[in-house]
Amino acid sequence: MVVRFIHKLEENIVALLLVTMTLLVFAEVIMRFVFSTGVTWIQEATLYTAAWFVLFGASYGVRIGAHIGVDVVVKLLPEPLRRLAGLLAIALCFVYCALFLLGSWDYLQLMHMIGIEMEDIAIPKWMAMMFMPVGFVLLVIRFAELGWAILTGKQDGFHLADEGKESMHLAEELQQAADNVKAEKDSADQAEDSDNAKGSDQNGAAKNNQDKSDNQGADK
Repeated sequence: MVVRFIHKLEENIVALLLVTMTLLVFAEVIMRFVFSTGVTWIQEATLYTAAWFVLFGASYGVRIGAHIGVDVVVKLLPEPLRRLAGLLAIALCFVYCALFLLGSWDYLQLMHMIGIEMEDIAIPKWMAMMFMPVGFVLLVIRFAELGWAILTGKQDGFHLADEGKESMHLAEELQQAADNVKAEKDSADQAEDSDNAKGSDQNGAAKNNQDKSDNQGADK
C-alpha cells in the first residue's frame, strides 16, 4: 500500500513538473511574440523546473524500464551471466550516483554558506538546486530495488526500452490500419458498383417494358 502510494506520488510529481514547464514556455512564447513583452523570471523558472523534471524522470524511467541501452551482447548470455552483468551495471550506477551526491552536497553547502540567491527569483540558490541530491537519492533507491529484484530472481537484468521492436510494432500497426482503410474502400467501391449494376438492370428492364408497350400500341 505504501509502495503503491509512493509510486503514484512520483508519477503525479513528474506529470506536474512536465505540465508546469510546458505552461511556462507557452506563456513566455505568447508574451514575447504576441505582446512583445515578457516576464524576467520565467526563463529561470523553466530551467530549474526542467532540471527537477529530468532527475525525477530518470528515477521513474528506471522503475518502468524506459531508459535506452545497448544490450545486444547481454541478451546473448545465459541467464546467470545476464544477472551477473545486471548486478555489475547496478554497482557502477551506485558509484556514479555516489560521486554526484558527494559533489552536489559540497556544492549546496558552499551555496548555503555564501547565501547566493537566484538571478531573477528571490529564492536561495541552494534550495532551487536541491534537485541534485533528491534526484540522485531517488536513483539510488530505484537501483537498489532493481538489484534486489535481480538477486531474488524476479528479473534477470535491466528492462531497457527496445526502440527497434517498438518501431516495428508501430510500423505493423500503421500497415494494419492502412490495410483496413483499403479494405473498407474496396468494399465501398464494390457496393457502389453493385448498386450501379442493379440500377442499370432496372433501367434496362424499364426501357424494355416501355418499348413493348410502345410496340403494342403501334400494333393496335
